[in-house]
Amino acid sequence: MFECVINISEGRDLEALAALSRAAGASLRDRHADPYHHRSVFTLVNDPNALTRDVKDLLIKAFEILDLSDHEGVHPRFGVVDVVPFVALAPDDPDDARRMRDDTARWISGAFAVPTFLYGRLSNGTTRTLPELRKGAFSTLAPDFGPPTPSSTLGAVAVGERGVLVAWNIWLGNTTIERARELARIVRSSSVRSLAFEVGDQVQVSCNLIDIATTRPSHVYDRVRAALAPGEVIDGVELVGLIPRSLLEAEDPTRWGQLGLGPDLTIEARTG
Repeated sequence: MFECVINISEGRDLEALAALSRAAGASLRDRHADPYHHRSVFTLVNDPNALTRDVKDLLIKAFEILDLSDHEGVHPRFGVVDVVPFVALAPDDPDDARRMRDDTARWISGAFAVPTFLYGRLSNGTTRTLPELRKGAFSTLAPDFGPPTPSSTLGAVAVGERGVLVAWNIWLGNTTIERARELARIVRSSSVRSLAFEVGDQVQVSCNLIDIATTRPSHVYDRVRAALAPGEVIDGVELVGLIPRSLLEAEDPTRWGQLGLGPDLTIEARTG
């Protein structure tokens, strides 16, 4: 089984989101939409053939109905279809995930004249991270496939191969965006990528936990809580997408509610 966690630059238009969900077919296991980020995360899981079919159908619909030219949201965005990472859920299948990544990136560029960039492990033996790609695209990094400049309406696409990642946000109250940036720096590490955002009347520390064997949501929560100034509070947390059951079982069950986790939010629960 393989996972593809597609980030699309649309989080407000309910009709568009419904059309995108239908296009994702039977592989769709979860959809998380955020109007402030103006972004949605579609989690697809299936065997390689079915997953590839549903990923392509979702991307076709996104390129058909969305337009980046008037897009506004707090989250950085690369294109209408922003990020397309493939994940091998069995640890012995990363080569297959890379092949799916490369084939999909090549197909996108050919079918839509959109530049595509690869991240993860590359054919030359190096590894390119998504932050490195966002920083260097069209300056120090040329597209791996497609035209040399982004489309005015569709942008570009980052297509990756990576391990299991947990996207998890902390909502803060009685504080400022400057303090949220300080807290994001405190929790940032080789296993946690973090940014701070203003989301309506609140602020958010948005985290990607990229090494869940060493850093779990409870670890980040406790670091933030310990660093709060008097009067500052954690208003809540938010899981974006799904988690492996092993991560849930590694957390204290009495804290699942506090951490925004639960048995129904695992990959296994949605695919069993």
